[in-house]
Amino acid sequence: MPVLFDTDIGSDIDDAVALAYLLTEPRCELLGVTTVTGEPQVRAQLVDAVCQALGRPEIPIHSGAAKPFLVPQKQPEAPQKVILPRYPHRELFAANTAVDFLRQTIRSRPGEITLLSVGPLTNVGLLFALDPEIPGLLKQYVMMGGSYVNRPAGYGVMEWNTRGDPHATAVVFAADAPGTRCFGLDVTTKCRMPVDECRKRFNRGRLKVVADMAEVWFQRRPEITFHDPLAAVGVFEPGVCTYQQGRVEVELQSARLMGYTDFRPDAKTQPHTVAVDVKPEAFFKKYFETVEKAAT
Repeated sequence: MPVLFDTDIGSDIDDAVALAYLLTEPRCELLGVTTVTGEPQVRAQLVDAVCQALGRPEIPIHSGAAKPFLVPQKQPEAPQKVILPRYPHRELFAANTAVDFLRQTIRSRPGEITLLSVGPLTNVGLLFALDPEIPGLLKQYVMMGGSYVNRPAGYGVMEWNTRGDPHATAVVFAADAPGTRCFGLDVTTKCRMPVDECRKRFNRGRLKVVADMAEVWFQRRPEITFHDPLAAVGVFEPGVCTYQQGRVEVELQSARLMGYTDFRPDAKTQPHTVAVDVKPEAFFKKYFETVEKAAT
């Protein structure tokens, strides 16, 4: 399955965990990776470090938008860049090539490509706004972002990616791309792993680059929540979740709630599919069956 992956790797560790899956999933034809939010060129270096460590140096990588459409930047730096001196990676990435790359690649294979985004939606929003035909040329659009039905305790009503660029998020949902499928906090927060288990799973062979990036994350958090990996696995194993169809609208008027994703079941058009429950054991089984084969 041809996939394009848009990521804010370098902040939360789950982006690198998701990338490791895409690089090792035999059914994934990874056409390229694009980076978004603060220090996008540094984030591109991190993508390349993971790709090289996992034996995939050929993957095209393009840096994208550094700042949201209108709101202030919420993550100006990529903290995991501290691992870069320890891993081979390309140093030079041209600025702002992501949207052109996505556009050209999707147009070259109409109806074939899955676009998977797991960061703030600036790149995707720009893509859909600059070329309104692009959403209709996708096979499907899959995202990690939002919170829809079963809002988890302790997270409030907001989710990081949709809050990071609410105006881009609104553009993306308004485009009604075919097969739009959303993995939000409703399900991702049920897929967690504590520090010791994460170290045991990732601190081996080619996966050590992920383990080292995770140590930066563990300075602030005692666990990994597999937000982005759930969306990645869901592309190939949709049965790990159950879904509901309807329409998502994005709040833009309230400064306090800007980026809030309001989901309403819609029996007529149903342009958006949101995950409402997950089987964590099935997800972890699928994920680690794939990536652990690449560990040696």
